[in-house]
Amino acid sequence: MDKSSPRPRGYGFTKTVVPVRLARYGQDTPIARSQAKRLLARVELLRTVLFDFSEVEMIGPAFADEIFRVFARRHPEIELRPIRANPSIKRMVARASQGNQVPGKGDGEKPETAS
Repeated sequence: MDKSSPRPRGYGFTKTVVPVRLARYGQDTPIARSQAKRLLARVELLRTVLFDFSEVEMIGPAFADEIFRVFARRHPEIELRPIRANPSIKRMVARASQGNQVPGKGDGEKPETAS
């Protein structure tokens, strides 16, 4: 793998919609990193990925972290956007994404409380 050479992006698809419901095992909630990794197969070839959360009520923290922190850090050139997400999923995505904004923060920190 030559990570330093730019990938040709002049032709072909640069954007896709990934239906998150496909990561479920039957009616199970997508919670595991392995489910997220299945959704991410070949996504690195694109510029923009829209994760469609229609028909998905909730996701687990490891699932969100794998996509919106781990993968996002490895591929900062790729835009990852959730669409059709309910408020619960939006919060989970925002929480996972926070780890990208401030390196070293957000992992295991407890929110401050008033004394």
